[in-house]
Amino acid sequence: MTTETPSQRTARLAALDHEHVWHPFTPMRQWRQSEPIIIDAAEGDELIDTMGRRYIDGVSSLWCNVHGHRVPEIDAAIRAQLDRVAHSTLLGLGSTPSIEFAARLVQAAQSLAQSRESRRLPPRPPLTRVFYSDSGATATELAIKMAVGFHHHSGRPQRTTIIAFRGAYHGDTVGAMSVGYCETFHRPFETLTFRTVFSPAPDVTSAPEAQDIDWPWHDEALRRVGRDRCLAQFDEALDAHGDTVAAVMIEPLVQGAAGMVTHPEGFLSGVAQLCAARGVPLIADEVAVGFCRTGTLFACEQEGAVPDILCLAKGISGGYLPLAATLCTDRIEQAFEGEPWEHKTLYHGHTYTGNALACAAALTNLDLIERRGTCAAVQRNAAIMAEALGELRDHPHVGDVRQRGVMAGIDLVASRRPRRAFDVKPRLGHAVCAAARPRGLIIRPLGDTVILNPIPAMRADTLERMMRIVIGTIRSFDFEAARC
Repeated sequence: MTTETPSQRTARLAALDHEHVWHPFTPMRQWRQSEPIIIDAAEGDELIDTMGRRYIDGVSSLWCNVHGHRVPEIDAAIRAQLDRVAHSTLLGLGSTPSIEFAARLVQAAQSLAQSRESRRLPPRPPLTRVFYSDSGATATELAIKMAVGFHHHSGRPQRTTIIAFRGAYHGDTVGAMSVGYCETFHRPFETLTFRTVFSPAPDVTSAPEAQDIDWPWHDEALRRVGRDRCLAQFDEALDAHGDTVAAVMIEPLVQGAAGMVTHPEGFLSGVAQLCAARGVPLIADEVAVGFCRTGTLFACEQEGAVPDILCLAKGISGGYLPLAATLCTDRIEQAFEGEPWEHKTLYHGHTYTGNALACAAALTNLDLIERRGTCAAVQRNAAIMAEALGELRDHPHVGDVRQRGVMAGIDLVASRRPRRAFDVKPRLGHAVCAAARPRGLIIRPLGDTVILNPIPAMRADTLERMMRIVIGTIRSFDFEAARC
């Protein structure tokens, strides 16, 4: 039997990959012309490829890893659950881990009510019901059906309109595309989507007033103007669509796929107040921002906003297994109750709904967040990132930097004043991220915005090394040569 060398094994796997695997969000012609990095193992904050090279996981394995890789406690929880049962359906049956985790999630969601109390805001109905699915997109699809079904069964069948915010991204299934339409991603499928009312979200960098301002997201006056303008337009949208509105959907604090667009303080709470005043359910899509990533367990806590429906995924299982949850109030769930022949049942489900292994991992993930103080670690790590990112303030091709918690976006521009984008063909964001890989860092761009989203519980020394690589890569990159 011949033993493969690491090089031979890598070449064999790369050939099979190029022959058979269709990668998400990846230009496949260019991918097949490349020598791919193939991840073979991981340890702590690092990924290890088939050649034994190590890379800091600067994207948390697509924004989902919370504590690092091969966490002994989560590994043990999954192994213990394997000795019981790996999966059984929730259609007409209960499941021990799914029951226990639902109770823990509801308990954790009490932090939202506590955040309102601390601000002396009127109480809102608590989130008490948990419906499981398996991804962020399915969590948001379900939220839409909950909202529309709630009104239908309550005698308001005309309430079918969803109001969402421009620049939002809620997933790539048809309903999720409809409420988070992105021209770049979804143009071929536009005819499949349903009509959504889009209200502007405050994006300071695109405002005309920002053209001659260094780092516009740091200009508080500009942020307040943008916030107030967008809240006024949202208020007008609610008035214009009146009793046809089923719900409003928002990404709290950060629009991730828009390029880490961070909303000004008071925008989320303003939206929540306007919804509450009109009795319109608010859907908070915390798929990307939940589980400490912005510095609190749920992003909504930071503005005392308690949604009627809350979507969770990504970090819910610590980055181990596919799991999602859509939480709602008693009032919404009870609209679906009735006699079987009334057909009020929410006819929605997935094969792996409430998977036992995933729920076992998720229970331990919550334990670790509480025991290790993960949200406090994020606040520490956010300060490390902010200090390092300040070194880019004078870079001629860095137009702006946005950050909330450990989520950050670095805009690469052809010129700062006036603000002018690079031509898209050189794919400079991709080139900069590729240049970081030989230095031992995996990061990904969104267009020409370099995205940083490290593991929330990342060790301080690892994060400091990561930021040195980011700053060093951008400072040494030859933008003039690359754009030609």
